[in-house]
Amino acid sequence: MSPKAFVGSIILAVVLLIASQSIVIVKETERAIKLQFGEVVSADIEPGLSWKIPFIQNIKRFDGRILTLDIEPSRFLTSGKKFVIVDSYAKWRIKDVRSYYQASLGDRNRAAASLGNLLNKGLRDEIAARTLHEVVSGERDQLMTQLTAALNEEAQLGLGIEVIDVRVKAIDLPKELSQSVYERMSAERGQEARQIRAQGKELAEGVEADADRQKTVIEAEAYRDAERIKGEGDAEAARIYASAFNKDSEFYAFTRSLKAYTDTFGSNDMLLLKPDSDFFRYMNDANGK
Repeated sequence: MSPKAFVGSIILAVVLLIASQSIVIVKETERAIKLQFGEVVSADIEPGLSWKIPFIQNIKRFDGRILTLDIEPSRFLTSGKKFVIVDSYAKWRIKDVRSYYQASLGDRNRAAASLGNLLNKGLRDEIAARTLHEVVSGERDQLMTQLTAALNEEAQLGLGIEVIDVRVKAIDLPKELSQSVYERMSAERGQEARQIRAQGKELAEGVEADADRQKTVIEAEAYRDAERIKGEGDAEAARIYASAFNKDSEFYAFTRSLKAYTDTFGSNDMLLLKPDSDFFRYMNDANGK
């Protein structure tokens, strides 16, 4: 290779090196900042191609997506002096790249640790202002909403981080309190069950008494109606007998005697009667005389 070609190759290599050190590509999912001798000269570089002075300036890139901070469960004290163990997490992303870099030097773990401290402080303040019932169920949603707003404001000012959401995954009691709480809940449920049983027994007795009363009334009305119908039937039978007797009293007496003979002589009973008894009047004389 000739000296001229060799020099040209060196110059080309230097140009390519300078160009490669000058061109910067920032992705859509990244946030970037330009530094010169450690000082911030340009914050929040737009995604795409950018330029920097080779060997003097450098680019720091950070993840610009929504990230999750999942902290270890911690103990907090309620307003009723009861300890609870809270497991929570936060969704966050970089809002102000300059503030983020100045607070954490671009170290994601350091930023997450600082945010975790703020989250624990916020949880401590919110839970300390509420009772155990309010923390567990009564005001849980309100707690998370207020905590998100307060933590977002503090994190943006101090860390350049936007807190999008804070969620409480679980709230548990310490082991030393779980048994006492369980026993108290069991006693309350037992008392409630006894009260419900007593109310049910009272209602059952009322229903039974009402049923007995209705039964007595129905039986009395049925007996009254039966006696009335029976009396009407007896009266009608007497009327029919009387009417038949009045039409032909002799024939009526004759049929009655024949029925009496049939019932008497067909049985094993013994009768001691005089031959001239009125019972044999139609056996001695067809005319009954």
